[in-house]
Amino acid sequence: MSARTYTFTSQSVEQTQSLAAQLASCVEAGDVVALDGDLGAGKTHFTQGLAEGLGVADLVTSPTFTVMVAYDSGRLPLYHFDLYRLEDALQLEDVAFYDYVDADGVSCVEWASKFADELPDHTLWLSITTGEDGARTIQATARDQRAIDLLDAWIAAASAL
Repeated sequence: MSARTYTFTSQSVEQTQSLAAQLASCVEAGDVVALDGDLGAGKTHFTQGLAEGLGVADLVTSPTFTVMVAYDSGRLPLYHFDLYRLEDALQLEDVAFYDYVDADGVSCVEWASKFADELPDHTLWLSITTGEDGARTIQATARDQRAIDLLDAWIAAASAL
């Protein structure tokens, strides 16, 4: 099976969050969304939109120092990870990473490429870059059938905007 890639463009924080909310309408329990990008690229803004789309009532902020925050008030639980401060894959055990990724919610993982081999095959990979004009490019890559199905559903949902 070959990977599928699609590129979204966002002109604002609000548009990034709206794209993420559209993805939220497509996710199912067990889905994993991996986010990569430089500091300030919009990973947390994306996660905020995903949370809003899931109906999470809480304020979503980056869990840089806590590594993981669980939000249970939405349609599905959202497990928000920030792996920036971790240095070794063994530290993932300390935050019960594997338990949450295999749980009944949606895992959103910032700085995921630090431990790419630790994420499941069905992960939807998102790379967020910022252009000189401030626009964000969100390149989505799916390598497994579930991730491809999720990407296709997201493309359809986003095109309906």
